[in-house]
Amino acid sequence: MTPCIESLIKKKPKFSTVMILTPADAYQHIAESLNGIEHKHELCEHISLLVDMFCTLFELKCAGLRLKLLNQPMCPKFHVDKVPCRLVSTLYGPATQWLPHSAVNRTKLGSRDGLADESSGIINPDSHVEQLSCGDIALLKGENWHNNEHAGLVHRSPATEQNVHRLLLTLDFA
Repeated sequence: MTPCIESLIKKKPKFSTVMILTPADAYQHIAESLNGIEHKHELCEHISLLVDMFCTLFELKCAGLRLKLLNQPMCPKFHVDKVPCRLVSTLYGPATQWLPHSAVNRTKLGSRDGLADESSGIINPDSHVEQLSCGDIALLKGENWHNNEHAGLVHRSPATEQNVHRLLLTLDFA
């Protein structure tokens, strides 16, 4: 996949697409969004398979896809998503960071008075930030999962050096 992603960074450095896909039409729509990018077959196949698995797992007819090339954190502060469940996979670059439930002071979510996460009190003492690896596929249970209010997975985009690219894929219930 790397030659495709390197081509994407070079030719479309601000690439971003959002679409609703069925497993049957996923490959075609993803390939169209990557028009002009060399070596895209493997990436289109990989994402199409993830759409199919996500829809099968949750018995969905379609999924909402977001595929975005980033050169700065999209969500730099720890937060929870107001969704039932979100598939997250960093296909290139540093991956998503998260906190185990025991590491979170949930009273600090959303109200940190401009303080960095590390000094805001959101991370309980003697806890540490976990991080996915590039290519990992994670299902992040959100606040809107049945009986999961106030228990969604707390996560954030990793801090990156300037001009370090990430290709982020998310799938949501459509």
